Amino acid sequence: MSAADDAYGMDDVFRALSDPSRRSLLDSLNQHNGQTLRELCAGLAMARQSVSKHLAVLEAAHVVTTQRRGREKLHFLNAAPINAIADRWIDHYDRPRAAALADLTTALEQQPMTTTTTSARRAPEFVYVTYIKTTPEQLWQAITDPAFTRRYWGVALISDWHVGSPVAWEFAGITMADPAQTVLAADAPRRLAYTWHAITPEFAAVVDGSEEELAAMAAEDLSHVTFDLEPVGEMVKLTVTHAGFEPGSAILGGITNGWPSILASLKTLLETGEPLVFD
Repeated sequence: MSAADDAYGMDDVFRALSDPSRRSLLDSLNQHNGQTLRELCAGLAMARQSVSKHLAVLEAAHVVTTQRRGREKLHFLNAAPINAIADRWIDHYDRPRAAALADLTTALEQQPMTTTTTSARRAPEFVYVTYIKTTPEQLWQAITDPAFTRRYWGVALISDWHVGSPVAWEFAGITMADPAQTVLAADAPRRLAYTWHAITPEFAAVVDGSEEELAAMAAEDLSHVTFDLEPVGEMVKLTVTHAGFEPGSAILGGITNGWPSILASLKTLLETGEPLVFD
């Protein structure tokens, strides 16, 4: 059994994806991530009890993850187990036999996993859960040590990781610094949060994008990212939550496409000693 099989319980994932009602729930979360049970029931022709049972199956397979926000329980699509299935199995079988799974994976990845729910009280955010065969201490080092972050991300994060301390980003020969880039939470090895970097002129000079796009990004308030580390047997459950966006955020689309590859590279580095290489 591979590490991916063990982490996600592939039998559970295949079972979860086999039911059309559960696939409808995933489609709903793909369109509007971060929904409550009430919102999911309103968008589907299913009784509340049926939706609850299907969500329990999806949660057990880690295809859906939840977070409490006050009295509300929000449900988020987590594509990591589906990506793991694609990596583990599709290359071993011919495409016709894997067509249904491939179509679902493609559908889940075609659109950013943004939150555009009917509740006016919640802002869009990105949530991603993965399981890494490592220890909380090693994972903490990997997300705070600039030598580690540079290997799987290409970015060196410079900070003493005390709450309120600045966080500088070294990327492509430039340093992105801003007084608002600070550590928001640091509880080693359980939780880390910091402000996402400002769109500085130096950053704009080395990335692709039109002047209009970069100006829109620079005008946004800074968002923030949180890493929650939870030991699960010989693995660590890592939940990454990137929040603080306004509706229509230009940055949200970029981080939604970027985080899965960064976290996949982090996982591969810790489990094999080598990060992923992207062309």
